[in-house]
Amino acid sequence: MSGTDLVHQGHGEPRPPHHPNYFLLGFVGALGVLAAWLLGEALAAVSTVLVYILVALFLAVGLNPLIETLRRQLRMPRWASILTVCLLLIALVTAFVWMMMPPLADQVTTFVTNLPSTIDALQETRFFQNVDERFDVLERAEEAVVDPQVGQQVFGGLVGVGQVVFNSLFAIFSVLVLTLFFMASLPGIMDMTYRLVPRSRRAGVRRIGDEIVQRIGDFIAGQLLVAAIGGVVAFLYLWAAGSAYALTLAVIVAVTALIPLIGTTLGSLVATLAMFTHGPVIGVVTLVFFLVYQQIESYVISPRVMRQAVDVHPSANITAALVGGALMGLVGALLAIPTVAALTIVLKKVVFPRLERR
Repeated sequence: MSGTDLVHQGHGEPRPPHHPNYFLLGFVGALGVLAAWLLGEALAAVSTVLVYILVALFLAVGLNPLIETLRRQLRMPRWASILTVCLLLIALVTAFVWMMMPPLADQVTTFVTNLPSTIDALQETRFFQNVDERFDVLERAEEAVVDPQVGQQVFGGLVGVGQVVFNSLFAIFSVLVLTLFFMASLPGIMDMTYRLVPRSRRAGVRRIGDEIVQRIGDFIAGQLLVAAIGGVVAFLYLWAAGSAYALTLAVIVAVTALIPLIGTTLGSLVATLAMFTHGPVIGVVTLVFFLVYQQIESYVISPRVMRQAVDVHPSANITAALVGGALMGLVGALLAIPTVAALTIVLKKVVFPRLERR
């Protein structure tokens, strides 16, 4: 047998060209699209629960430095440190409610008591009489009161408000329970997360992870410091202005200041509206005072505190808060700044060194 025959025998007959199975490709592609759609629907259905988990995990990580400080300084077991922090938070919430409820109840009672006389005085004014002659305000108001559809709408609105209140209380309770769970199991969760990294890189990842946790705790501490400064300044001014509810309004200013970007503005508006009840002059003065203080806080106090806490440029903080608020509302604005701080740590410790070695 010649060499040419062996070559032909080894290669055999030429194979026909391979044609892809378009039906199989389309079927697999359709299954992939269906799986992606089902996954998106599932994530949308549990998005609220995922937000609860994310907020609780953020709070647990943020409170962890305080727990570790109590554990090291006072030599307390971790469960005792967690219990101390929880009792402290409960005490702060109780004090806030205790300061808020009496003046709020007094003002509501005063408003309801004076409502008939206020309406009578309004009807006697020349302005209201002219408006009533042109638009029949009183007649339309009486028709609206006796209209059954209006009653149904009011009842539906009350039911909606009750549902919102119930959902809010349920959300707060869920977040608190999840936060307590995450605080107790945070070391185990972090150790399990680090074990997913190869052993050769585990030490470096642990250092970066611990630094990120510390930065989140520093962010919460910095935000609390900014809020405390705002509350103290508001109390001193309102007390000097003679407000009977200086402490309550100051607490409102401090609590709302925990909200990035718009928090101080909301609290200042509440305090300003309350001071307008004492007269237009003191109301305008209060408005000017809080406008000036808001500029000082935005450009002096908050940038310095947050720069030391999260080591992120103020422009990046503002941009992150705006983007987070647009994506996830208030929760996104709260989580955006520590997220940017974590990304900054990864860039400085991992990405930039690798790029420099190339």
